[in-house]
Amino acid sequence: MSLPYDSRKSLIPSFLYSSSPLPKKTVLFDFDTLTTPRETNANGLPFIPSSSSSSTKSFVVPAPKEKIEMYSPSFYAACTIGGSLSCCLTHTALTPLDVVKCNMQIDPAKYKSISSGFGVLLKEQGVRGFFRGWAPTFLGYGAQGAFKYGFYEFFKKRYSDLAGPENAAKYKTLIYLAGSASAEVIADIALCPMEAVKVRVQTQPGFARGLSDGLPKIVKSEGALGLYKGLVPLWGRQIPYTMMKFASFETIVEMLYKYAIPTPKDQCSKPFQLGVSFAGGYVAGVFCAVISHPADNLVSFLNNAKGASVGDAVKKLGLWGLCTRGLPLRIIMIGTLTGVQWGIYDAFKVFVGLPTTGGGYSAPAADAAATQLPKA
Repeated sequence: MSLPYDSRKSLIPSFLYSSSPLPKKTVLFDFDTLTTPRETNANGLPFIPSSSSSSTKSFVVPAPKEKIEMYSPSFYAACTIGGSLSCCLTHTALTPLDVVKCNMQIDPAKYKSISSGFGVLLKEQGVRGFFRGWAPTFLGYGAQGAFKYGFYEFFKKRYSDLAGPENAAKYKTLIYLAGSASAEVIADIALCPMEAVKVRVQTQPGFARGLSDGLPKIVKSEGALGLYKGLVPLWGRQIPYTMMKFASFETIVEMLYKYAIPTPKDQCSKPFQLGVSFAGGYVAGVFCAVISHPADNLVSFLNNAKGASVGDAVKKLGLWGLCTRGLPLRIIMIGTLTGVQWGIYDAFKVFVGLPTTGGGYSAPAADAAATQLPKA
């Protein structure tokens, strides 16, 4: 029968906010154990030796106080937290690249190349100029990542259930695409206001110091809807990007384990699996950058020019400019960004006791059944 679930409990697993200290004799690092898969018992739980037989050389990480059941509320809560962390940390860390990219898109005559763009920005705004807009970036992409990853897992399970196990396996790529697109529609509604503030702060020196004065200034001059005037172009950029990001990642990782890695995934150590997640994410990120770049140029143009339309952007930048302006920098940025995001997301899943993403498809409905304990 399935594991009982108490609806009165918090959706966030208790170990995420537990203040229990580590044992005094805990040894934090042991390379041999770190790179070797941990033994499991008959129920698939990690095997923990008794205290009498444990060695001081052991790699000890405090185990979660509860096992997260696949596709339970706690599972989706964990995916939401992992997604938020992966997006807010990576986008904020790459703020300097984002500032130069946005300025290259808005003023190509002044910011002619990547190297000269950094030089111009440093000369005119100093080091602080590279971190303009970090606050709306952190908050906006944190919210976007939470909805993106959490709802992706939800919709992937939901659409697989609707299709049935046989069709879910047969049309798995379509399920990845549909699930990621559905999730991104919701995620961009959370991102859009912060994206509007970020672009203004990064490309219009003197407009605002940051989020605290930039947000009310836009609302005062354009109304609350002014924060969402870039929503449709944002969907145009982010939905294809996310569909490519998730579907290509799942496919690439599955192919790596099938054709390039001689050891089955479940026999590979967790650090090795995380390395595969990063590699698959980086390659997926290159595809993402190319397919979403024209819309990225549109978002920057519309958020920077008051009252501008898509037609104005096409007329000024041209179709070739929409597709190529700032693209090399964006490939570097998005490739790294996507690879690290998948690494962080899967690392968090491993931390809470969940498997890494990808590496062989089985219908989520079947996965959920496999997590149930046998009847007594």
